[in-house]
Amino acid sequence: MSTIYPSLEGEFKATPESKVDPCSMVIFGAQGDLARRKLWPSLYNLDVDGLLPEQFSIFAISRRELDLDEVKEQIRSDLSEHSRRKPDDSMWMKFSERVHLFTGNLDESGTYRKLEKVLESTDKSCDTCGNTLYYLAIPPSTVFPVVEKLGETGLVDQPHDGSWTRVIFEKPFGTSLESAIELNCNIGRVLDESQIYRIDHYLAKETIQNILVFRFTNTIFEPSWNRENIDNVQITMAEDIGVGSRGRFYEEVGVIRDVMQNHLLQVLGLIAMEPPVSMEAEAIRDEKVKIFKSIRLPEDSEIGENSILGQYEGYREGPGIAADSNVPTYAALKLHIDNWRWQGVPFYIRAGKGLNNRVTEVAIEYREPPVCLFSDRDICAAHEPQVLTIRIQPHESIGLSFMIKPPGPGMDVSKAVMNFDYHDQFGYDIPDAYERVILNAMQGDATLFVRSDGVEATWRAVTPVLNYWQENPPSDFPNYREGTRGPLAADEFIARDGRRWWTE
Repeated sequence: MSTIYPSLEGEFKATPESKVDPCSMVIFGAQGDLARRKLWPSLYNLDVDGLLPEQFSIFAISRRELDLDEVKEQIRSDLSEHSRRKPDDSMWMKFSERVHLFTGNLDESGTYRKLEKVLESTDKSCDTCGNTLYYLAIPPSTVFPVVEKLGETGLVDQPHDGSWTRVIFEKPFGTSLESAIELNCNIGRVLDESQIYRIDHYLAKETIQNILVFRFTNTIFEPSWNRENIDNVQITMAEDIGVGSRGRFYEEVGVIRDVMQNHLLQVLGLIAMEPPVSMEAEAIRDEKVKIFKSIRLPEDSEIGENSILGQYEGYREGPGIAADSNVPTYAALKLHIDNWRWQGVPFYIRAGKGLNNRVTEVAIEYREPPVCLFSDRDICAAHEPQVLTIRIQPHESIGLSFMIKPPGPGMDVSKAVMNFDYHDQFGYDIPDAYERVILNAMQGDATLFVRSDGVEATWRAVTPVLNYWQENPPSDFPNYREGTRGPLAADEFIARDGRRWWTE
């Protein structure tokens, strides 16, 4: 993976490893919510940090005629609202000069022929060396038609002069195993796999990347990272807001498709994978795919026992949502990985909206000592397992809890926590994950992107659950109130195994 080092001033600056070739970037969906909240702020911050090449142009694709100055003013407003840095006059002037507007109907081949001429002209005037990065921030149903048109006009042909063309695909990549296989097949007829960058921005979060460093550079932890020492692993993604105005989208996906098949299974892959032969992209992705393929596919008779679904009260009243909707806004799954390292260790993954807290973290619970050596039963009863907690957001941190004796004449035990906090340690805001993935795509580093077999393997892991609940829809929806910890059945679900959730 490429490296971006923090400067003494707390900003990320260019290094030889972070060098980017001159290129043009074409954004389909440049005025959508994703672009306004993530893409434009990320590009601006990369420019401020000196990580974009001097020969770099951005083309915002629009279906309707717009005024370029008005578009730029909207981008500046979006930066003021969503960027970790507010736009500075001089820096904004430099950045805004990189932004160009291209208008055309995406369904018409003539639009792409015009785009080809514009890119050729930019290549000559800005010396972008024929390199082009396409970002498809558009609805899933329009993705392949755009790729097909790009292919028909030769815009994504593999150059033979050392230049490159790459395409970033947003999630969800497919809506089922069958659709993911079909999409991979269709896109594979137009693009080489080396050109395809399936984004999962969770992989670019600093704490997620640190899982690899934490595991494979600290010898104190890796020897105990197995079924002999770990009792269970819990991965939680809780949101304290509801679906809001995204009801129509959420009705099509639900919580499992929205965040479990992608974000949370990618986290599971990094937690559970074997040491790669190197830190190269393919070596890391190879090991993650092995884990995804090792996830046990449950029988229908087991799914009801190993999964819980929920929906918060008020979800059905949202815009674009059916009055009798059975789409889940909460899910908890118990997964097993059938391999030598993890056999018998349950992985609990859960995610939900409208909960009492916003937090994403991994809790790794270690096995308790086989025997309590203390004769005092109160001491034995007060003992709690060691838990390693990796907090992904917010307040990024890594903590380890363990038992100690507090000061005093008697023998007693108490829990203590050693904690590493990113902000306390480094003293500056952590760059947004989209900054990292955009930069890596420009560099041709696919480490933080998902390969075709990885996408299909994660869909294969959740498809039995999706099919089961489609055929056996829950009868108790809605089953939890907004602002609570979720359905009571989720606590009973893990309590049946003699365990508890560590993230409240």
